[in-house]
Amino acid sequence: MPGGRLTQPERQQIALGLADGLAYAEIARRIDRPTSTITREVTRNGGPAGYRADLAHRATERRAHRRRPAVPRGSAAPPQPHGRDPEAVREYEEAFVTVLMQQGLSKMMARVLGCLYTTDAGSLTAAELVQRLQVSPATISKSIAFLESQNLVRRERDDRRRERYAVDDELWYQAMVAAARSNAQFVETARQGVGILGAGTPAAVRLENIARFLDFVTESLTRATEQAREVLHTKTPNQA
Repeated sequence: MPGGRLTQPERQQIALGLADGLAYAEIARRIDRPTSTITREVTRNGGPAGYRADLAHRATERRAHRRRPAVPRGSAAPPQPHGRDPEAVREYEEAFVTVLMQQGLSKMMARVLGCLYTTDAGSLTAAELVQRLQVSPATISKSIAFLESQNLVRRERDDRRRERYAVDDELWYQAMVAAARSNAQFVETARQGVGILGAGTPAAVRLENIARFLDFVTESLTRATEQAREVLHTKTPNQA
């Protein structure tokens, strides 16, 4: 399987594949590249509907040109702790951000969240995020505000009273609980509609089916969330 950057002919094949309605996996198979490479390429350059091979190629060259001065001479990437391969870490971080974007986050919010999840500390200050992502403090502040509103990050203070932004498994628990509450509210509203629209009418039957479905899903989600939290917070003999 070839490595390195995509070539212009490969990008043209991607554009043709998108025009033909091919899945990313099929396009990847045809040019002998990982599916994640195709996903990243298309997401970065306008999405399936807006992808243009020539524009994507020029954009990649511009990004590479902008990055070169920041890389110390004689070093491909900054050193990594624990003996990690810097290039492998960079590729993984890009793939992780791409997945977060596919979940609906904007690119910058995905990059912020990606930084927090892949740092060993599990938390970073605003200044550290600014340095890592090379963006303005205002950009970080805006992204953090949204992520916090979605219960995806939390604020805490370290021993130097600096504000830090953190992620951990407890945040996922809180997000699942919030999702269950939202579903329960929708169920209640749907069942109010059944009484108003008249039981047995097509519209009421539709709402009742939705309510029954969400009732089942919410109960299962809540039970699984509590069980998972209990397992994660139970110390094994090796941890005791």
